[in-house]
Amino acid sequence: MSVLQHLMDASGPKTHAEVAAALADRGFDRATIYRNLTELTEAKLVSRVELGDHVWRFELRRSAGHREDHPHFLCTTCGEVSCLDDINVALTPRKNAPRKDPRIRAVTEVLLKGRCENCG
Repeated sequence: MSVLQHLMDASGPKTHAEVAAALADRGFDRATIYRNLTELTEAKLVSRVELGDHVWRFELRRSAGHREDHPHFLCTTCGEVSCLDDINVALTPRKNAPRKDPRIRAVTEVLLKGRCENCG
């Protein structure tokens, strides 16, 4: 329940290390936290995403207002990752480009990088 509550309160996906550090004062060890994250993912209560840095991040699957295919924002200064639930990202071909690129069958993840408002 503590892992679920932590993910509910989070503004974006969290790494195993972030969740373990946040819950360490409650006496949970890292292996228990990882096992919980894995089991919650298998139960489809939590989604697991990898944002190009070879680190799994976990986020609660929310029923209302939280699309499964939402984009994420990664601050290149502080490293904070946040969900962009209310933003749609559309890929459009350049002018005079073929309408459909045969290399792209389906876009399953979009990651936007930049600086968050805290980092300016």
